[in-house]
Amino acid sequence: MTDAAPRPDVPADSVAPPTTGLELREGVRIPRRQVYSWALWDWGTQPFNTVILTFVFTAGYLISESFLDPAVAALADDDPLRVRALAELTSGLGLWTTLAGILVAVLAPVLGQRADASGRRKAWLGGATGGMVLCMLALWFVEADPVYFVFGAIVIGLGSVLSEIAGVNYNAMMVSVATPRTVGKVSGLGWGLGYVGGILMLVLVVVANSAGWWGMPTDNGLAYRVIAVACAFWALAFVWPIFAFVPELPPTKGRPKVGFFASYGVLYRDILGLWRTARRTFWFLLASAVFRDGLSGVFAFGAIIGSVSFGFSSDQVIIFGIAANLVAGVSTVLVGRADDRFGPRRVILATLSVIVVAGLAVVFLRDLGPVVYWVGGLVLSACVGPAQAASRSYLARVTPAGKESEIFGLYATTGRATSWMSHGLWTILITVTGATIWGTLGIIAVVLFGLVLMWFVREAPTADA
Repeated sequence: MTDAAPRPDVPADSVAPPTTGLELREGVRIPRRQVYSWALWDWGTQPFNTVILTFVFTAGYLISESFLDPAVAALADDDPLRVRALAELTSGLGLWTTLAGILVAVLAPVLGQRADASGRRKAWLGGATGGMVLCMLALWFVEADPVYFVFGAIVIGLGSVLSEIAGVNYNAMMVSVATPRTVGKVSGLGWGLGYVGGILMLVLVVVANSAGWWGMPTDNGLAYRVIAVACAFWALAFVWPIFAFVPELPPTKGRPKVGFFASYGVLYRDILGLWRTARRTFWFLLASAVFRDGLSGVFAFGAIIGSVSFGFSSDQVIIFGIAANLVAGVSTVLVGRADDRFGPRRVILATLSVIVVAGLAVVFLRDLGPVVYWVGGLVLSACVGPAQAASRSYLARVTPAGKESEIFGLYATTGRATSWMSHGLWTILITVTGATIWGTLGIIAVVLFGLVLMWFVREAPTADA
């Protein structure tokens, strides 16, 4: 099949869709070494998200009293001046990460497009991954002093941009190691190893902290700075196989090489082309942007719900986080096989439905105590990973051959465009009700909205279709 121009007397959905990259891989035997080499990139880079962005470096160090004026830090915990100063750190970090998100939304599809045209996805992946590693190494210089806060926030923001750009090309390269019969399993393997790799690094942090860092001095933020460097070396230890063993796909034929700003014109025409010849892909990008924001809200606010609404201590939250990520990793690997058998749309619909039910149970059965959070939270975790992996699998199944990096760039962009939804509803509901637990309904509402949108998206082609 080739790209087809729509006839005026034929509905857009009936136009023959372009050939996908996976269709060109039908019947190809993929060496197992290539599959695991691809998946190890997720294993190696996930600590940047788990340890640096979420649980340890930013939450435990960069927005802590270590970066307050000493006179303010010495005030009581509930002193309004101290509380306001900590809030300014949080909002300052939020500003730089917001700017990073805007950069990702603007750059991801165009950089992906240029990687497709040049046939150098591995080069773009290598450059962005190397930059992310350098950012983690640069966090060594973020000493516990207010003058280093902006530097730390900028490095974190830049690292998140590079992480997203690298992820675009990593996702695109999945076509190199999958076929229509195995793409669900391969996508699940990558997500699952990512969860497990991130949580193992977090466990190492917990062990080191419990052992008092084996006598190492921890003043001046040294423990956190060592953690950042350790994450950098962890990445270096595990990302290299993708460059050594995963083959590069050839450049897209017939794609003119244009200047950077002219690439946006090409992008506009390609989006119109999606609407004309691959409308299923177009609508999936919109639906997935919504439910993926809800999924991100589950992990973004899950620890806060446990701490504030169920009275978990910080140690209990970390223990739950370890359990939740392990459950997510294992379930994602296992459900990947269901993706290949039943199709990614069914997996997405099923997991989103369970998330809605489990989330409502956590809210309305909260009076039963912490057991509700443990059971409901682990059920949520068991569904989030498979939904994310199936979403990536779905997109790989419907992406036109030679446009993988560009389409996954749009995938990143649409996700950024809706990233305000769960956070906004979370904030509004808590403000109106005065209770953190009701913010959960905001996250569930976004997941439910995405579920409804996904219901109207047709199934992606599978090997048996």
